Amino acid sequence: MKYLIKHTTCYNYMDTVSLCRNIIHVSPREYENQRNIFENITVTPTPEIIESQKDYFGNKVYFFTIEKPHKNLTIIAEYETEVTPKNYNDFLDQPWENVIDLLHADSSIETIQALEYLYDSYYVHKHEDWKEYASESFRPGNLFLNSVMDLTSRIFTDFKYQPNATTIATPLHEVFLQKSGVCQDFSHFQIACLRSLGIPTRYVSGYLLTTPNPDKPNLIGSDASHAWVQVYCPGIGWFDFDPTNNLRPSDQHIIIGWGRDYDDVSPVKGVILGGENHTITVGVSVIGAE
Repeated sequence: MKYLIKHTTCYNYMDTVSLCRNIIHVSPREYENQRNIFENITVTPTPEIIESQKDYFGNKVYFFTIEKPHKNLTIIAEYETEVTPKNYNDFLDQPWENVIDLLHADSSIETIQALEYLYDSYYVHKHEDWKEYASESFRPGNLFLNSVMDLTSRIFTDFKYQPNATTIATPLHEVFLQKSGVCQDFSHFQIACLRSLGIPTRYVSGYLLTTPNPDKPNLIGSDASHAWVQVYCPGIGWFDFDPTNNLRPSDQHIIIGWGRDYDDVSPVKGVILGGENHTITVGVSVIGAE
């Protein structure tokens, strides 16, 4: 499936900004089941410097600097991206305790690299409360992928998708108490649960198809950049789960990149001189090209 993607971000400042330097994560990642056919980034005002490179996690990022006074900043990212359905090796599923044992026994480079997703990060911290919540899905002898899917379904059922109920800075304990939030909250919570059990889990930022088939409803979170999780199984690789929509992503989820949590792959991050208060408007459109 080919997709036409347009991601627009507009900043309007109360006062003049004399200098800004930004990093943006908005480009779909070249991955095993997706490739970019076309890409265009437009920044207004025109930056003095703009360049792209890979970040620590291998995600494509753009850096730009604007040194002229401005009160508005607009970033428009446009892509044509092809995504093919994922081939999940579920026939290799095994008891989840075996996966934990393999993590300690496997010395492959991929497993060693995956272990960094076991530790606390800026927005996600392990806790006995999260371990207790997750343990209901991870009973002794339960298959690994079935257990992760059961946890995914429980988060989808127990939590209400409610925009404006949280901010990105809302602590996980507060999200858990009010049982509401958005895709970033659901993903952070699932990551916290799985890491608390000793399972490497990373945060995935991406896009969702916004105009599905007429007989199918929109996926939740399709009006902005989306978030889900990937869990690691030694010898097999990474598996995607979307707690906001209670499913396993395939060819309707387009990966921008991954990291330990939202902080590693936030769409726009930077510093400005001046500006005072500001408003942000974000729009995302993803439509099928064929």
